[in-house]
Amino acid sequence: MFDQPQFHDTGFFLSDDHADLKARARHMAETVARPAAAHTDQSEQYPHAVVSQMTAGGFMGMSVPADLGGPGRSCFEIVLVVEEFARCCGVSGRIAVEGNMGALGAVLAYGTDAQRKMVAQHVLAGDKPAICITEPDAGSAATEMTTTATRDGDDWVINGTKHWITGGGVSQVHLIFARVVEDGVFKGIGGFLAFRGDAGLTVDAREPTMGLRGIPETTLHFNDLRLPEDRLITPPEGIKHGFSGLMNAYNAQRVGAATVALGLAQAAFELACAHVKTREQFGRPIAEFQGLQWMLADMATQIDAARMLIWRAAKSAEMLPSGFPDLMLAAKAKVFASEMAVKVTNDALQLHGAAGYSRNAPIERIVRDARMFTIGGGTAQMLRNLIAGHVLDMKTPQTRGGYL
Repeated sequence: MFDQPQFHDTGFFLSDDHADLKARARHMAETVARPAAAHTDQSEQYPHAVVSQMTAGGFMGMSVPADLGGPGRSCFEIVLVVEEFARCCGVSGRIAVEGNMGALGAVLAYGTDAQRKMVAQHVLAGDKPAICITEPDAGSAATEMTTTATRDGDDWVINGTKHWITGGGVSQVHLIFARVVEDGVFKGIGGFLAFRGDAGLTVDAREPTMGLRGIPETTLHFNDLRLPEDRLITPPEGIKHGFSGLMNAYNAQRVGAATVALGLAQAAFELACAHVKTREQFGRPIAEFQGLQWMLADMATQIDAARMLIWRAAKSAEMLPSGFPDLMLAAKAKVFASEMAVKVTNDALQLHGAAGYSRNAPIERIVRDARMFTIGGGTAQMLRNLIAGHVLDMKTPQTRGGYL
């Protein structure tokens, strides 16, 4: 523990508990996640051993409330942990996000007591839930999904295909978004809980990804996947407008994704600083050259700016009735942090010269891992559209007539 609140260079004070949580996360990330990072990337295998230790350390299911057996941590506290794991391993950072936010957040906010208990037990045991929204022809335009959930007596029968599902084949819990049809009438988009092994849920091809290779990105097929009525999660707005409620959980997911990007950028920056101090050219450390100093100064500034946007967005969750971060603050944090990470990691590689281009160097992996975050969880362009709509106080063309 620390004797007094810790002043962070963002201008935030961290309480004793926050500082202790951050320190514990850093220790586990340094001793468990970092040593496994290169092997996870090269083998393209899910890091079960790392996740097992993260679970034992209390870093999975941190958002689960005390009445369900969890610590009931805030979004801000989760962000502190995610950055530490991402700084050491992008895959571990992303698992920390999805083991605490995303699908779990949606179920905790809108699920029945039985649904919340069921999912909480899985996550506290180490499962990373899969949120199933994207389809081959419905990415940014999520409301154009074609997967259907048709009522059949007391059951729902789901048919369709989802693509780019993070954790497919690994995750136990699946939150499937589908078009709800009753008596041939489209009612809206709902979320349905399914579990690995349910008859009719099939894991298909895995995408060979550029980065974050330790988490499978797969195609899922639903062929007459029959689920009982109580697997439907219904926000207070009801099915017709429930999609926007369920998507509130994505505000936290976006803040989490931004934080992974931040952690990767921080790691790249630290590697670059260490390298320029020891690499000599023309008889002196290259850190003495002003052109490189300015690159590092810009990197430091951009990282701090991203961290402040992320922390502000995370803190907003504590002030909103939904319990999720503010939509606009989350979008701004995600856009800025994801693009910052691409630039900072690439600049860090540049400062390494040819040595950074080698697959033997961790910076090469970090550059590849960072590239995903301007795409996944809402592309930078779509989020700019979202922000612009708010700035202009108008619906932009891609949202008119939709369900957002």
